[in-house]
Amino acid sequence: MAKKPLNIGLVGYGFMGRTHSNGYKRAPDFFPELEYTPVLKAVCGRNEEKTKDFAAKWGYESYETDWKALVARDDIDAIDICTPNNTHNEIAIAAAKAGKMVLCEKPIARTTAEGAEMVTAVEEAGVANTVWYNYRRIPAVSLAKKLIDEGRLGRIFHYRSNFLQDWTINADLPQGGEALWRLDAEAAGSGVTGDLLAHCIDTAMWLNGGIVDVSAMTETFIKERMHQLTGKMEKVTIDDACVFHCHFANGSLGLFESTRYARGHKALYTLEINGEHGSIRWDLHDLNHLEYFDHRDDSLVRGWHKVHVSDGDMPYMDHWWVPGLSIGYEHSFVHQVADFLKSLEDGTVCEPSFKTALETAKVCDAVLESAAERKWVDIA
Repeated sequence: MAKKPLNIGLVGYGFMGRTHSNGYKRAPDFFPELEYTPVLKAVCGRNEEKTKDFAAKWGYESYETDWKALVARDDIDAIDICTPNNTHNEIAIAAAKAGKMVLCEKPIARTTAEGAEMVTAVEEAGVANTVWYNYRRIPAVSLAKKLIDEGRLGRIFHYRSNFLQDWTINADLPQGGEALWRLDAEAAGSGVTGDLLAHCIDTAMWLNGGIVDVSAMTETFIKERMHQLTGKMEKVTIDDACVFHCHFANGSLGLFESTRYARGHKALYTLEINGEHGSIRWDLHDLNHLEYFDHRDDSLVRGWHKVHVSDGDMPYMDHWWVPGLSIGYEHSFVHQVADFLKSLEDGTVCEPSFKTALETAKVCDAVLESAAERKWVDIA
């Protein structure tokens, strides 16, 4: 079967630029049945030397230092946005107007308003689009979705999740600029809410349905930091920590926590769901396992089962090794590339689309509003 090339224009050469590039390179090897194959046509970054080095290392055919030039190129089919959050809106809208497919790193934008403009742009242009909420595509999380949809847990009562880190526990750490833009609200929009809780919220609504309302609290532990771009001490306006609870549309209760001040945790992302018949829990640190409890089991063997998600009948695993062998974090991006390419074949939507990701943005904005005003906030 002759392959159809999909020429990729990547904007950004940081951590996410690497994960996406790896996904594009590996997907054709492990999903050979796909009609489309990604072509690493060009990468774009403001620092020419670093961009050129990235292009050479990852096999991009060319590079640009102005994203507008990349969008204008006739040999680019899809623009992949791996830049700070304050640039997502402008790049995505320009790409859509140019008729390019758009793939965007999460969160979709800094605010619901910015995200809504992006949704309008891709829908008016009729271009394929997706947001990289990659944790949906960890096989164990995808298996959790399958079990829930099959009704194995019965009615859901509770959903709880956290995402804990510790990398900002240092008053001398500056904010803003390259690598530290996540500490600058102007660039990031928010702190842990948009960066970490957005992942938890997206996964939760995918597994358990929509969120109706939220009640939240946030804290900024270090009030001032030196800004790398100005060299001056400036007020910190991101949230270092956030806790919120909520009601889901299905009547279940949700509890979420995220912080960058949990000493000893580099990336602890966990979720647990409790239902009428059973429960499920998952931990990113043990990402190939899904823990499952079914109350209907015989009492002699009833208990938590640790399922190693590696068999060929489990989500995605028929494309990898043999049962018993594990895959890693980077494979979730390979899966998203494969799903996006498959959606082009089928004419379907690769979820989460911009429209779906906007629902996560609405919850994030409601969380921040609730914390600021100390009240329950309905999701618009």
